[in-house]
Amino acid sequence: MRVSCIQLDMDFCDVEKNYLRAEELIYNTVKNEKTDVVLLPETWSTGYYPKNDLMSFCEPAGGRIKKTFSLIAKDLGVNIVAGSIANNKNGMAYNTSYVFDRVGDVVAEYDKIHLFTPMNEDNFFGHGEKTAVFELDGHKCAVIICYDIRFPELARKLALEGAEMLFVVSQWPSQRIEHLKILSSARAIENQMFVAVCNSCGKAGETTFGGNSRIVDPWGNVLAFAGEKEEIITADCDFSTINQIRSSINIFNDRKPELYST
Repeated sequence: MRVSCIQLDMDFCDVEKNYLRAEELIYNTVKNEKTDVVLLPETWSTGYYPKNDLMSFCEPAGGRIKKTFSLIAKDLGVNIVAGSIANNKNGMAYNTSYVFDRVGDVVAEYDKIHLFTPMNEDNFFGHGEKTAVFELDGHKCAVIICYDIRFPELARKLALEGAEMLFVVSQWPSQRIEHLKILSSARAIENQMFVAVCNSCGKAGETTFGGNSRIVDPWGNVLAFAGEKEEIITADCDFSTINQIRSSINIFNDRKPELYST
């Protein structure tokens, strides 16, 4: 599976400009990289995140992103992990990720479970209550959003549900970028899965986002990584690696789940 992360430098609250830029970069990426899966960052259409009148920036039930990216995925014959958007579901704002397969069908809809309380995200968004495991090109994948990666229980649950690839879409600030690097490697190694992180870059309000998107294999090897500016990274992910590592170090056979509950 050939995976590309589009490390987008979006304009804060300029939805129209960000949509046009995202569409342009997706078309260019698929043309130039011949990729199977394209990722965008968290809340790429608005930046993270417009606290003033948030609901006016929310898409009603993901209407625009579903219509737009369904057509793009079908036109290009590519899978799209469409980052996340501010989403209005029955009058409540959610931070929602949509995933599209090659024929344009929505194969996953995930609301961010762990809301980032240090930036008061929990005061503005509702938290998700369901995980998202889905298939792309015959492989089980999962998606989480930014702060979610700090919770190893969530990634382990997804691995136990069969996920071979974990997509992480994020708006991770530059001052804590080393955490993102370490956590992405840790989640890959401890769950023996691929991890593809698509972070944003640039500035929104007073916050500078750190880029450093990366694709990590189950051994913890970084297959591709970005700097701090807008950039596209691509890596080929060979899923036979998972079988190799699990046959030599089978942590799933050696687990003692009866001892882990609190």
